[in-house]
Amino acid sequence: MSKKVVTMGEIMLRLSTKGYERFTQAESFDVVYGGGEANVAVSLANYGFDAHFVTKLPENPIGQSAVNHLRRFGVNTDYIARGGDRVGIYYLETGASMRPSKVVYDRADSAIAEADIEDFDFDEIFKDAEWFHFSGITPAISKKAAVLTEKALIAAKKYGVTVSVDLNYRKKLWTPEEAKEVMTNLMQYVDVCIGNEEDAEKVLGFKPGETDVTSGNLELDGYKTIFKQMKEKFGFKYVVTTLRESYSASDNGWSALIYDGNEFYRSKKYDIRIVDRVGGGDSFAGGLIYGLLSSNDDFKYALEFAVGASALKHTIKGDFNLVTVDEVETLINGDASGRVQR
Repeated sequence: MSKKVVTMGEIMLRLSTKGYERFTQAESFDVVYGGGEANVAVSLANYGFDAHFVTKLPENPIGQSAVNHLRRFGVNTDYIARGGDRVGIYYLETGASMRPSKVVYDRADSAIAEADIEDFDFDEIFKDAEWFHFSGITPAISKKAAVLTEKALIAAKKYGVTVSVDLNYRKKLWTPEEAKEVMTNLMQYVDVCIGNEEDAEKVLGFKPGETDVTSGNLELDGYKTIFKQMKEKFGFKYVVTTLRESYSASDNGWSALIYDGNEFYRSKKYDIRIVDRVGGGDSFAGGLIYGLLSSNDDFKYALEFAVGASALKHTIKGDFNLVTVDEVETLINGDASGRVQR
């Protein structure tokens, strides 16, 4: 039987300008669905796991379209509650060269933001589950969602489920003070903590030295210092960060760092030409979870798999990482040629 993994959060309707058009140029939008934890669930389903996504969606055609989109890629939707008034929306303008991408949210009062604990049977959801993943986005969308997240975490630990978090700070959803108050409390349930340099500072108050991704300066000693502090304070099994060197909106350096309490390990670095970077961090989380679960905690393999998977995601339009284990393995084993496969 494949491993049961659970993610919980918001799936949104994504409306993207065509190509590299600006919002002010657009006369139509491309439509897909996506959201942090939903993206992770799709990755894990692609890798052959029994991936369940937990959320609430309205009982209308747009809500059903979101459900159908998940089912199309093999995600189990049995635990999705139905009700509420709306699906959250986000608009995306894809940047290029020195012009950054832009996101505009329209997600207030979405169904999951207004969901009640009674909408979900967490005993059923976490029965036989091996892993639960959430992100800092979910408790940020509303006070009710923050309470719901903690209830889910309590249930997950009751059933001995391994828990991972992607800190995912979003300044358009809450302030650093609000994030620290909520997320610091939730860390008591977490085994694997994932976050970049901004997340660590804004969400948990740890700053990695003089790191500046805009200049490409990554001070690894700073990361090592805060990783030790985070592990000591919260008792994480693993602390993990992606290392993005932003040369431009089109070209990035991409690697990652993991700490298990004894050893720091940095992955291979990829120089990537970006097609769509939205969902890049989620594809990393999905790859890390797959790597740890499939290798009996070989954290070095897991990190290499996660970085390879997310490097490939940057070449795919949409939120979802639609790659296979074999494709990731080919890349991490050294074939980055991009030659036509015939």
